[in-house]
Amino acid sequence: MLGAAHQAGEALVPVLIGIVIDQAVAEGDAGALLRWLAVLAIVYVGLSFSFRFGARAGERAAEQAAHVLRVQLVRRVLDPGGGAENGRLPGTLATIATEDAKRVGAVNMALMFGISALAGLLVGAVVLLRTSVPLGLTVLLGTPVLLWLGHLLSKPLERRSEAEQERAAHASGIATDLVAGLRVLKGIGAESAAVARYRRTSRDSLVATLRAARAEALQSGMVLALTGGFIAVVALVGGRLAAQGDISLGQLVSAVGLALFLLGPLEVFSWVNADFAQGRASAGRIAEVLAAPPAVPSGGARLPRPVRGAVRLRGVSHGGLRELELDVAPGEVLGVAATDPADATALLRCLSRQADPDTGVVELDGIPLRDLDPADIRTAILVAEHDAALFEGTLHDNITPPKPDPPGTDDPAHPLAATDDLTRAMAAAGADEIVRALRHGGDTAVSERGRSLSGGQRQRVALARALAAERPVLVVHDPTTAVDAVTEARIATGIREFRRGRTTILVTTSPALLAVTDRVALLHDGRVTDTAPHADLVRRHAAYRTAVLA
Repeated sequence: MLGAAHQAGEALVPVLIGIVIDQAVAEGDAGALLRWLAVLAIVYVGLSFSFRFGARAGERAAEQAAHVLRVQLVRRVLDPGGGAENGRLPGTLATIATEDAKRVGAVNMALMFGISALAGLLVGAVVLLRTSVPLGLTVLLGTPVLLWLGHLLSKPLERRSEAEQERAAHASGIATDLVAGLRVLKGIGAESAAVARYRRTSRDSLVATLRAARAEALQSGMVLALTGGFIAVVALVGGRLAAQGDISLGQLVSAVGLALFLLGPLEVFSWVNADFAQGRASAGRIAEVLAAPPAVPSGGARLPRPVRGAVRLRGVSHGGLRELELDVAPGEVLGVAATDPADATALLRCLSRQADPDTGVVELDGIPLRDLDPADIRTAILVAEHDAALFEGTLHDNITPPKPDPPGTDDPAHPLAATDDLTRAMAAAGADEIVRALRHGGDTAVSERGRSLSGGQRQRVALARALAAERPVLVVHDPTTAVDAVTEARIATGIREFRRGRTTILVTTSPALLAVTDRVALLHDGRVTDTAPHADLVRRHAAYRTAVLA
């Protein structure tokens, strides 16, 4: 409404100037001149404030829409059911959540300007019709044709804009991956290959961007040429009518002024068409992420209360696993030694329900995981993977689990983990040594992904975080590969003591960790071939000795 008021005021300015010429200048009436100049000043003040507050409202709507889309995208990516990340690099998802969301949000601003331009165009057309029917009809009949041609010209831009965003997102994803693995690339001497790969990707992105820019330039140039021709026709019709005496001098000035004014709204339509074309391309990419099917569907069953922690796998086949059978009793500390790391990864995916088995069933307290909501499963089973990431913040922030406050507490996000429990978790994971070694202790800042810490320090902090969560079932994957033997033995004892009475599964080939378990399941060729205490398996199986002791 404010934008429309601004454009209506702009359209009235040449009309008022024409009235001043006819009623004040031509008649030599100073009083009329002052009155109409006062009216003109009021109109200017009104249109100025309308634009200021209208543009502010439009900008706010654009930013809010982009923010809502970003939140929806992040919520979808973080959904426990997964699926949004399939076939997409992290950098690609980041680009969709930033650049594409921004372009779709900008449609709100374009919509506001488009409606405003339409209002100005209608006011101008009405005034021209009242001045002269042929002049008004020229505007009313020519404008839809002009808009339709502008829409047709925006189609190539829409296609090329979609390709541009796709290539840019892919380049961003490649760059993110290369930066994350920079240390590994240097270690294996693959910097030149990585640079060549990114250079090719970046060049493809540049080509797509230039094609989109050429399409936008062509569209804008063609629309501007059509608009200029249209304005010339309006001015020609008005000039002939004035020459024939059908309209007065003031009306001719108003008509020419309106014709020049109409150039603005028509240029706005050109920009709006281009913005809509880019917005539609980005909206399609956002919709694909939001509509991505979950990797695992949500079931309707409820978790038992309390969770005892009995885990059973019956005939599970997934990846390299073949009809796997495994029973874990409540409160048991079970070791799983896999001779093939891929089998360990497949087992972790099934236990965390990142994927459902191709055949067979995984049960928690007798309830199949496929019948539960993935979010509920996360509250009962925590799978601490080997490459768990840390986050920016302090050391304590990365370990302290956020828990909801009890009723009546004002701050629902306040962490309630008891200090002694955190201290015990850090001691069990060997993270207490890190706190003592650092200058600022637990308040030491941790950089993105924990890169300011060594590999062993990251592992111990991640393990302390997993222990502090105190889930009924904890599955830990190779938590001590980057620590020394003495620290590893201490951590093994600490895990055993801290998790006493709760189900714990240690998926590892570390003899120090396997030695503290109640029993070990040997996972070989996708099946559990034997279960026994660590020492017994060492004596009985050459494959176990090779995997654990080699």
